[in-house]
Amino acid sequence: MLYEMTDAHFAAGTLDDVMRLAVEAIEARGGQIFPTKNKTTGALELIGVLLEIADPRARLSQTETRGKIFSALGELCWYLARRNDLAFIEYYLKDYKDSADGDEIYGGYGPRLFKWKEKNNLNQVANVTEMLRNKPDSRQTVIQLFDANDIVEIHKDVPCTCTLQFMLRRGELHLLTYMRSNDVYRGLPHDVFCFTMLQEIIARTVEAEVGTYKHAVGSLHLYADDHQIVRRFVDEGWQPTLGIAMPRMPLGNPWPEIERLLEAESEIRTTGKFDRNALETVDPYWADLIRLLLVFRFKTDRDWDSILALRGDIVAKVYLPFIDTLLRKLSS
Repeated sequence: MLYEMTDAHFAAGTLDDVMRLAVEAIEARGGQIFPTKNKTTGALELIGVLLEIADPRARLSQTETRGKIFSALGELCWYLARRNDLAFIEYYLKDYKDSADGDEIYGGYGPRLFKWKEKNNLNQVANVTEMLRNKPDSRQTVIQLFDANDIVEIHKDVPCTCTLQFMLRRGELHLLTYMRSNDVYRGLPHDVFCFTMLQEIIARTVEAEVGTYKHAVGSLHLYADDHQIVRRFVDEGWQPTLGIAMPRMPLGNPWPEIERLLEAESEIRTTGKFDRNALETVDPYWADLIRLLLVFRFKTDRDWDSILALRGDIVAKVYLPFIDTLLRKLSS
């Protein structure tokens, strides 16, 4: 069965299918609220929702309206680089400037995941990984992102994600995310991409396979200003469920390759230059991600020829529709 739908549980094989189920339910029976971010036109909301994706690698929205792998990959790199500075993430997502306290994003996840200063430079990812190795059946392998101190003072950006619970069972690493609030159209695709990538990274680190991904949300909402574009997303119809998952992350410790990815990302973003010949020594999985970062850079520079050349080098064909959509937009 492709999917099932209950009052507050939406389960499907892919991100797009889960999003479509959730959007239709919000439009049909969501309650109206007027949150801080949109006091004028408001939003529709469902309370206490569980989204479930059977294949976490089917984390990419393939639709014309929502397929944005480049910004999602950029945000993941921002997390993995342990950064919360505006300059980095604004390169990929301009709207982040509205959430900045000066030159930083107060609620940025990178430092909270890897070097939370308020918690004595706590590396939560390392601690959870070590516990998974030593106590595979543990129920304490939880990463905390929202903190009690976050609402003591007013900040423009407070983490929407409360916890990430990793559970290693019978050789598979499952992830249950809990979010206090989530925008079903703008925020959800990026969150699912980043968290399932982290799930797969930790799974590979502890020599496990990827299990299921469950995404629980206190307030799953759709802003009124987005109704028209979301309706276009729904009208695109159901996407094929085969051949749209990202390839499997290579076996073995992924962190050396992640460091190479982050080094390449920094060079591409800050200088606009990168020696593509260096990719010959990089595993194809990670080389493709670097190529996507280069495509985004060439898009900024409107360098069509270089994008076309990179398209020919892509190994995983699942990424080609994103590049083709970009080329169509550049030519229009």
